[in-house]
Amino acid sequence: MTGFATFGEIMLRLTPSLSGGKLLTAHEFSVNYAGAESNVATSLACLGDQVDFISKVPDNPLGKAALLGLNKFGVITNKVLFGGERMGTYFIELGKSIRPSRVVYDRQGSSLSEIKAGEFEWSSILKNKVWLHLSGITPALSDQCAEETILAAKVAKEMGIKVSFDLNFRRTLWPNGHEARMIFDRIIEHSDLIFANLGVLHDVYGLQFTEKSSVDRTRKAMLKASSLFGVHQMAFTIREHCSASENKLQGMAFSNGEITISKSFDVQIEDRFGTGDAFAAAYLHAINKEWEVNKAIEFATAAFALKHTIKGDMHTSTEEQILSIMDGNLSGHVIR
Repeated sequence: MTGFATFGEIMLRLTPSLSGGKLLTAHEFSVNYAGAESNVATSLACLGDQVDFISKVPDNPLGKAALLGLNKFGVITNKVLFGGERMGTYFIELGKSIRPSRVVYDRQGSSLSEIKAGEFEWSSILKNKVWLHLSGITPALSDQCAEETILAAKVAKEMGIKVSFDLNFRRTLWPNGHEARMIFDRIIEHSDLIFANLGVLHDVYGLQFTEKSSVDRTRKAMLKASSLFGVHQMAFTIREHCSASENKLQGMAFSNGEITISKSFDVQIEDRFGTGDAFAAAYLHAINKEWEVNKAIEFATAAFALKHTIKGDMHTSTEEQILSIMDGNLSGHVIR
């Protein structure tokens, strides 16, 4: 068995071309294609892993351009379905200093959101895969997307394929946290590895922790989440907001009862979108290579930090480049 699979929606990303530009006044936009699961797929491919992206896109130039954008990094897309009427779109207003970033979604009625039962032959799609990666965003798109995500996890588990689930929660896509929890719990039932953070545990599960430091709160949250979810492998991101332009970042891993904490990074932010996906991909890559947990969480956190310096959602750094950051090469000197 070889390779990874990810399942989700890839969208058209439009960002004001003018640096620091607002959506309200933008006249020109930069065009990219991205989505949580496709971001993970791209990162894995750039790390040298074999990865299939599973989705549905419209049979038009936008859908084909999105797949070509993945193909150039080595992501396999031959199992993506064509159909439906439109590409999901999201607009990003990048924040700076005291002004936060903002996302406006326009994805209702997208090709993936209107899938029907039976369109994906999961036993065939997942043949010879080692990992299936899912996120909490896809189940929010429609009732069938929720059922399809649950089914994919269930079939994978039955086939002996490991399932990783990122508890991504988007407030604007769900009626409330309770609705998300009912779906998340059904996916977690079949999951081997959970990605999360303090925010989603509060928003979806109503958990709040009062320890003084974010590290202590995350440690407490991991222990609670392990008991609540019944999983033995988790990786959490830790983010301290100094401003929209500067964050302090760490990672924490839970493996069979043991907690491991990475060193921290202070980063100046070029683009924070897709950073959690970079973390997830790097951690998956590391544990698939059977690295020790300490090395895996340090590697994932270095990828998490490095992605903040790259425009766009996709993290295209190689294993060597991430290892260099992990090893403390943070001066930014020109490489000649």
